[in-house]
This record gives sequence, structure tokens and C-alpha cells, in this order.
Amino acid sequence: MPPGASSPLSIWAVSDGRVGIEAQALGLAEAVARQRPAEITCKRIVWPLSLGRLPERLIPFPRATVRADGPVAPPWPDIWIGAGRASLPLSRRVRGWSGGRTFVVQTQDPRGRLADFDLVVPPAHDDVAGPNVFPIVGAPNRMSAAGFSRDLARFRGRIDPLPHPRVAMIVGGKSKTHDLPPERARAMGAEVAQAMRASGGALLLSFTRRTPEPARRILTEALAGVPGWTWDGQGDNPYFAFLAAADRVLVTEDSTNLATDAATTGKPVQVLAMAGGGRKFDRFHADLRARGISRPFEGAFDDWAYPPLDETNRAARELLRCFDARISG
Repeated sequence: MPPGASSPLSIWAVSDGRVGIEAQALGLAEAVARQRPAEITCKRIVWPLSLGRLPERLIPFPRATVRADGPVAPPWPDIWIGAGRASLPLSRRVRGWSGGRTFVVQTQDPRGRLADFDLVVPPAHDDVAGPNVFPIVGAPNRMSAAGFSRDLARFRGRIDPLPHPRVAMIVGGKSKTHDLPPERARAMGAEVAQAMRASGGALLLSFTRRTPEPARRILTEALAGVPGWTWDGQGDNPYFAFLAAADRVLVTEDSTNLATDAATTGKPVQVLAMAGGGRKFDRFHADLRARGISRPFEGAFDDWAYPPLDETNRAARELLRCFDARISG
């Protein structure tokens, strides 16, 4: 702790509660807590009538309008970490509400005044620059050695009997830039099934909420003959355990979060092509390839090694450095 600190830091992780968005705020908060005692509170917010999509200046009384699972009111936290567009009307004002006491952090690109925040942690491929900007590869996440060990232990009874090499296949879906139509899902399923038969290993297959139902069905049927475990969405999510148990990882190209999560394992990451694309994603995947982290999946598995990506902990160290500097200054 810095001089004068006598109690744990209070941190709010603020988002709209969507899994991928909340994981960024909560993951960065947890990384801070691994380096310094802290108490973390998740705040999940909802804007009625899609007000959260309006420019922040058009929501004059956000605290009176927003719905949350806990009060957005004093006592304000030491550190506020916002993620996603829905958090911005609050993130931009909390420093004023707290009388400048709260250190305000925003993940992603806030697409507006950077001076409203003490620290902005965007993906490097967003090309955001400024004196209070700390770009990272991908997005903050909740991956940690302790989390991997904990979840793997919970699912060992289901995973341990499976043969090696084990391949975790994490499938995203429809977004603003990408899609997984039936024809692409059929081709993907056939390519992965052939590679799995050649490897003789087991497949750990998981879908996200964005995976279209036809694609989910097609891939499940195409890979049904491969030894392994296809998580059906029922019961506890084995996502961490799949990454921990895998010898290599397949991820679809539509998600920064999925690729960043996989890259924290230090295991070979191969990227599955989808329909669509965008320049930001092209830059992101080019960066992963240049770092020796990922390669395209072209019908066969490759083996290589690289230092695990550790961007969330790196961002947490910078956050604490800036936080301490403001206190001491």
C-alpha cells in the first residue's frame, strides 16, 4: 500500500451486465485486487427507453434515470472502472459527483472527451491516443492462474478421461462486423472434424450467446462424432476449465475478448474465419500474429510457443501507478 493507506481500496466495476462487457471492468478490478487489497462491487446498469444510446450530454440527470442493481450514490468508490457505452453517461460525471475523489477509469474507446477520465484503457487496434491513455492488446479479462486451477478442479471428472491433444473450440457469432451463416458453419464443422480425426484428440466445444441457433446446431451435429465435450449451456459454464485443459485453442475471429482470453494461456491459438470482417479486427489479429500468439486455422493444427499475454495485469499496474501519483501529487 502507498504511504497513508490504511484500508482496502473500494472499486466499482460498472457495466450493463453483458458477460463480455462486464468481464472487462471486473477483470481489471480483480487484477488491481491481486496487487493491492481491495473490495470490488459490480454495478449493473440499465437505461430505460434506450436512453443509454443517446449522447451523454442529452441525459441531464443520469442518476435519476438509470436503473441499477445497487445505488449509484455516495459513498463513492476510490476507483470507478466503467466498460461499455452504457456506462459512459455515469463515468463522465462521477469525478464531479465525488468532488474529484474517485479515480475514474474507462475501458474501450469512449469516443469523446478523454479529459473526463483519469485513465482510458482501450484496445491498441482502436488507435486512441492521449496523455491519459494506456492502450493494451485486446481487452481486459478475468483470466488468472488461480481461476484456471479452480475451474479445472471443478470439472476434472468430465475432462480428465479425454485423450490428448485436447482442443478448446470457442465459437462466437453475429455482430456488427461478422456473422456465422449456415454455409460457413458447415464448412467450419467439416474442417475442424477432419483435423480432429487426424490428431486423435478430444474437442472441448463451447458457444457464446451470440452464436446463431442454426450455426450452433450445424456445428454440434458436424462434430458429434469427435471425442470430447460440447457444453450445451446448461449448468455451470466450463469456459475457464476448457482453456485450462486444452493443449491448443480455436477461436472465431469476431471477438477480441475470446482471442485475448485464449492468448493468456500461452497455448497455440488458431483463428477460425467467419463471414464479414472489419479493419479494426484485421489490425488486432495482425498484431496477435506478429507477436507469435495466433495463426489462421487452415484445416490442420500447428504447435508453437509464446509468452502468455498478460495485458490485464500490466494495465492494473499502470492504473495503480497513476492512482498513487495523483494521491502523492
